[in-house]
Amino acid sequence: MSNEKDTNDPTADDPDEPPHGGVDDSNPAGNGEDAAHGDPEPDDGPASDPDVDRDATADSGGESAADPDDADEPWDDGVVVDEGDGFDETEVVGGSDEDRNGESAGPADDGGIDELGSTVEVEGAEIEEDPDEDDLLGGLKIDTTAELEIPDRLVDQVIGQEHARDVIIKAAKQRRHVMMIGSPGTGKSMLAKAMSELLPKEELQDVLVYHNPEDGNKPKVRTVPAGKGDQIVEAHREEARKRNQMRSLLMWIIIAVVLGYALIIAGTVLVGIIAAGVVYLVFRYLNRGSDAMIPNLLVNNGDTKTAPFRDATGAHAGALLGDVRHDPFQSGGMETPSHDRVEAGAIHKANKGVLFIDEINTLDIRSQQHLMTAIQEGEFSITGQSERSSGAMVQTEPVPTDFVMIAAGNLDAMENMHPALRSRIKGYGYEVYMEDTIEDTPEMRRKYVRFIAQEVAKDGRLPEFSAEAVEEIILEAKRRSGRKGHLTLKMRNLGGMVRVAGDIARGEDAEMTTRDHVLQAKGRSRSIEQQLADDYIERRKDYELEVSDGYVVGRVNGLAVMGEDSGIMLPVMAEVTPTQGGGQVIATGQLKEMAEESVQNVSAIIKKFSDENISEKDIHIQFIQTGQQGVDGDSASITVATAVISALENVGVDQSLAMTGSLSVRGDVLPVGGVTHKIEAAAKAGCTRVIIPAANEQDVMIEDEYEEMIEIIPVSHISEVLDIALEGETEKDSLVSRLKSITGSTLKDGNVSSPSSPSPQ
Repeated sequence: MSNEKDTNDPTADDPDEPPHGGVDDSNPAGNGEDAAHGDPEPDDGPASDPDVDRDATADSGGESAADPDDADEPWDDGVVVDEGDGFDETEVVGGSDEDRNGESAGPADDGGIDELGSTVEVEGAEIEEDPDEDDLLGGLKIDTTAELEIPDRLVDQVIGQEHARDVIIKAAKQRRHVMMIGSPGTGKSMLAKAMSELLPKEELQDVLVYHNPEDGNKPKVRTVPAGKGDQIVEAHREEARKRNQMRSLLMWIIIAVVLGYALIIAGTVLVGIIAAGVVYLVFRYLNRGSDAMIPNLLVNNGDTKTAPFRDATGAHAGALLGDVRHDPFQSGGMETPSHDRVEAGAIHKANKGVLFIDEINTLDIRSQQHLMTAIQEGEFSITGQSERSSGAMVQTEPVPTDFVMIAAGNLDAMENMHPALRSRIKGYGYEVYMEDTIEDTPEMRRKYVRFIAQEVAKDGRLPEFSAEAVEEIILEAKRRSGRKGHLTLKMRNLGGMVRVAGDIARGEDAEMTTRDHVLQAKGRSRSIEQQLADDYIERRKDYELEVSDGYVVGRVNGLAVMGEDSGIMLPVMAEVTPTQGGGQVIATGQLKEMAEESVQNVSAIIKKFSDENISEKDIHIQFIQTGQQGVDGDSASITVATAVISALENVGVDQSLAMTGSLSVRGDVLPVGGVTHKIEAAAKAGCTRVIIPAANEQDVMIEDEYEEMIEIIPVSHISEVLDIALEGETEKDSLVSRLKSITGSTLKDGNVSSPSSPSPQ
């Protein structure tokens, strides 16, 4: 990270001048001993240089306590800190690692920083030397998850995301910013928290805000070593209490004298009471002025043992950048001093630590611009965020903001993120993409077993999982990956199923969570989209909107995905009519941009395929009951093509068949996403066969209950789709032969070329 200063700053090259914001980098101890000496006059410079008059004060007689009646230096730290209270500056600044960071000396001192995260092996159980590839536990010999050891450090618990882990380690060593982009639940926030454990040791600081006697709307800022701020504030309170006691005693003496004089000598009781009241009000006002001199402890790191971690996700401007509270009483001696109304923002509390902001693109542009300034300058003044508030008149001296920022978000975050802010992160740090899946290996399976043990340990209330229950969850991880030979890295969703299964077992007072509990959890932990899809299927059956037998012209059972993990059958119907103004392809059903483009691609094949002059016909395509969510994507391309060809040629389509697949303008069937969920939806709807792209055959991982219910047919070209779906041998053979002659370059010698992009789209 780079905290660049303005090259025009006159103090930049002057070693005798402290930098902006009251932070004197030349003294990392933060001038810790100044609590026992007089601070400089306000005119002598920023409040951060309290050592200017230290020697003069010491030589003048060694007075370390401020004069209780001295109102000329109300922001003076010249208060006595009792060294007998156990405060040792070396514990805050130069003490041992154990003093500042608990029992751990930190990753940098362990010599183990390169062995963190996913490279940490599973411990606590015996592992077979050469595990069988069908062993879902990866060779672990366990009966329950209780036999595994859980790593103490958060970074050791990260599973998968090797590239992201390596970036975080490098960024922590060099204090670089990081932007992590990926799907929700892939471990972005966990890696951000882990980074705070890896940051190099630095002197944490407390930040104090003082009243400025020259201008109350410009409070002074001062930094001291962590833990010193509390003592300074307490010392000021004690001094204020002593002043108040002396003034109270003096007030009552004066009131007694006034009342005595009025009653005994002057004989005017009313005048005496009025005079006593005036004296009382004067002394109360003076006491209030004394209380106002107590500094405000803005940032307190006294109890912080590691680098601070602040999650500012979704924070409004005041919570992120700091704020000044509104004061309804702004005159008459009733107002709250401005320095007491200052509130630190997340950027100030994260000083010397980590600031984490997820969904970075949701921050408004103004906040992103201010955040950019804080990153660049390493300091940021606090002012009121509401223009109509009295706090907007207050602006402090710059407050330190020397943090490492970790920004996170989905892929759309980069589109709405301020380009200059992204440039700051990229210029002084790293960008990393979070993977959704990882290769299924015995090593990774063992780590997934440990993941389940970690979730049980974190919750603290779940029964341990049996080996059979763990195997079922790993099977679900394979299924949710959507790719053969891979495991999902959306660990939050998988952890949700672990907790549901554990809750079921706990509700039954079971000693451990079994495979049966996991199977029940699969049903209970269905997403909203899954529940809606199942409800749609049942309702359509009730109203006979889904046809699963016989042949119908121009009607095809398409398949779609709702959300990320639920399939639904989506019938498509086509009709050809005489045109009244030039042939058109008209598609309805809330089609979005990608779906509309796929219909246009299909129309290219139709125009070339048909012997008839379709410029004299209109082709109507309807996606049945798509709802308000519409259709997005091109996975219905072969469905549309089959429906239109059926309508043009008046040949029926098998209604016991469902299909999904993208279609190129040359007739190739290209891979799509979500084939597993689509196949299961077809089976639930009563279909007995389903067509999928051949490239997706390896991605099919349906539940055992559906394997006997439906036949899966992989295809590579639209001609194969028509051969399977259309009714009648003579008519079908003629259509297929005609289509092959049109797209013959892709079907030479009967061999279909593989799609150019095997990735599901």
